[in-house]
Amino acid sequence: MTDDRPATESGSPADRSAPVTLGSPTGVSTRVAEWYRENRRDLPWRRPGFSAWGTLVSEFMLQQTPVARVIPRLEAWLDRWPTPADLAASPPGEAVRAWDNLGYPRRALWLHAAAVQIVERHGGVVPRDVDALLALTGIGDYTARAVAVFSFGDRHPVVDTNTRRVIARAVLGQAQPGPPHARRDLDAMEALLPLETVESTVVNAAMMELGAVVCVARTPRCDACPLAEVCAWRSAGYPAYDGPTKAVQKAYEGSDRHVRGLIMRELRAAHVPVTDAEIASLWPDPIQRDRALAGLLSDGLAVRSPSPDAPGYLLP
Repeated sequence: MTDDRPATESGSPADRSAPVTLGSPTGVSTRVAEWYRENRRDLPWRRPGFSAWGTLVSEFMLQQTPVARVIPRLEAWLDRWPTPADLAASPPGEAVRAWDNLGYPRRALWLHAAAVQIVERHGGVVPRDVDALLALTGIGDYTARAVAVFSFGDRHPVVDTNTRRVIARAVLGQAQPGPPHARRDLDAMEALLPLETVESTVVNAAMMELGAVVCVARTPRCDACPLAEVCAWRSAGYPAYDGPTKAVQKAYEGSDRHVRGLIMRELRAAHVPVTDAEIASLWPDPIQRDRALAGLLSDGLAVRSPSPDAPGYLLP
């Protein structure tokens, strides 16, 4: 069982009963916020006036996709669909086509469904309330809180993979955070948030940024880290992580995900039904190919052509 109590302010893992003094110059929150103000990347969703809808779209796109790939796709998406109503008025298949090579195209369907729900339930305005956001298709704890915090300035803990890594190392003295645990992860971040709302937003963003560019998974840049002097993991001599781990995803090449991606690429490129013969040419293993196609049909990412004169498969 992991010890979820924070390390001491000095970073020693020996006494974890004393909380980090957040308001002091040596506190985690103070240090990471100061660093962030000087070093944050200039990203579209951090610029003044960026819409709540834009933030919501960016969060969907950023799930398991690098920032560099997201930015051009996000800009093109918002040029085409600047509001939820604009997206809701388009067929869901157009959202999947515009998603292009971002991967995990179900996110495009979920985003389209969320846009329809925003129009129907909220008059086309992205809601501010976390519970209302959680009720939208495809939105979980992280995305709901990210929109509420970064678009509306509310005070909530926001926890992503990068945040979890920083907390595990700097506060808990562990090399890795272990499998996600929503309640425990949110409580750990809540303990680090300043009471002042504006500053809490900065700290949320700063913890994510630090994990993304400095406290990275494989080669952390401890020499450039603002938390080096208070990091419990560094103080303990960088012990290896020996706790529970989440399941490792299978390699992409040759997987069902790979075959699904090939079929989706064909569907996105076509504006007429893709025939069985054309799909058969995409992958030599008929069992795996049929399984991938059946999965796409089940997920609603592909549909059978309604026309008997033009059999095949289309985007929804």
